[in-house]
Parts: sequence; structure tokens; C-alpha cells
Amino acid sequence: MKERMQALLERNREWAERMREQDPEFFSRLSQQQNPDYLWIGCSDSRVPANQIIALPPGEVFVHRNVANLLHNNDMNALSVVQYAVDVLEVKHIMVVGHYGCGGVRAAVQGGENGIVDFWLHSVRDLYSRHRQSLAALSLDEQVDRMCELNVKAQVDNLARNKIIQRAWQRGQPLAVHGWVYGLGDGRVTDLDCTVEGLDQVPQLYRVDRLDPIEP
Repeated sequence: MKERMQALLERNREWAERMREQDPEFFSRLSQQQNPDYLWIGCSDSRVPANQIIALPPGEVFVHRNVANLLHNNDMNALSVVQYAVDVLEVKHIMVVGHYGCGGVRAAVQGGENGIVDFWLHSVRDLYSRHRQSLAALSLDEQVDRMCELNVKAQVDNLARNKIIQRAWQRGQPLAVHGWVYGLGDGRVTDLDCTVEGLDQVPQLYRVDRLDPIEP
């Protein structure tokens, strides 16, 4: 075990030296500040590295990852990331990025006992339950991939209904929430065409500027 860790540390030293050779000011410049325009909310899957997929260097993408790229409104970790990205970094784009063949989504679709992750994936199971009839004619792999898309769209909706996002729109801050899915087999990202860019695209019931209650 120790030897493996030492090998990783040696790779780090080699990488750092290589970066300095290519760009002597790389680390000094990077250490000064981060000023990304993008927040990436993605899956924890090790095969989906945010910066590499969109070919941007360190410092250009603020990243939050969890199993099945979920945004729960009681998840203080995720919400803290979103608030910092929106209110402090003032990112202009939030990308919710799922990936085809997601193991978390597959676990939710197949059901059964998967341990503590079942609690985390409860919302995906609910989503699958609502769409189960329309997906019934598809193979399991096709159902999983379709659910990966539906899950991303659901998380875009969750974000657009969040007060952090809506208050940014209210103060005129340019901010768009996008839904993407990454293909492990070809490395390509598919835009699901579900972008939300303002309060006018959010159902009135979920806005911070709700209509006054109807009097009896």
C-alpha cells in the first residue's frame, strides 16, 4: 500500500516539474486567484473528468461531483458550492452533467438492496417510477441511458427553482443552467436542450416572486 502511495507522489512531482518546464509561471499564476465562468455539477464516476472533457485548464471550472449528479435541496454541501459559485465567483454557466451508463442511475432502475446509497438515490427511483410505463418497451441499458437524460433535466429544474439561482437572476446577474450528458463510449457531450436562463422560464409556483394568494 505504501509503495502505491509513493508512486502517486512521484507522479505528482514529475507532473509539477513538467508543467513548470512548459510554463514557468503556471503555478504562480494559478495560485493568485480562481475566476471561472463555469460550475460543473457532475457524477463522481472516475471516468468523467470535468476539465479534460471540455478541454479547459485548472482554474477555469469550479466542480462539484456526487453519485448520479444530484442536486437535493437539503444537501448543504452542494448548496454551499452553488452559493459560492454564484454569489462569490459569479459564474455565468452551470452545467449539470450526467453520463450514459451511470451506475447510480442503474442501481435506481434495477432496485434491490444497495446499502446506504439507496437513500441518496431515492429521488431517481421516484423519477423512474413516474416514467416506468413509457420506458417499458426499452432494454435495460436503454432505460438506464434514457433515465440518465431525464435525471439531468430534473436536476436542471431543481436548480432553476432554487433561491440562490433565482436571486441572482433578480439582481440581473447573467446566469444560465444547462443539462448535458457525456458518452463514455465516444467522449462526446450531448446538450439536452433544457437550458434555463431566467425567472420567466420557471413555473410561477416555484418563483421567489410568487403571485399574491387568491382571496376567497
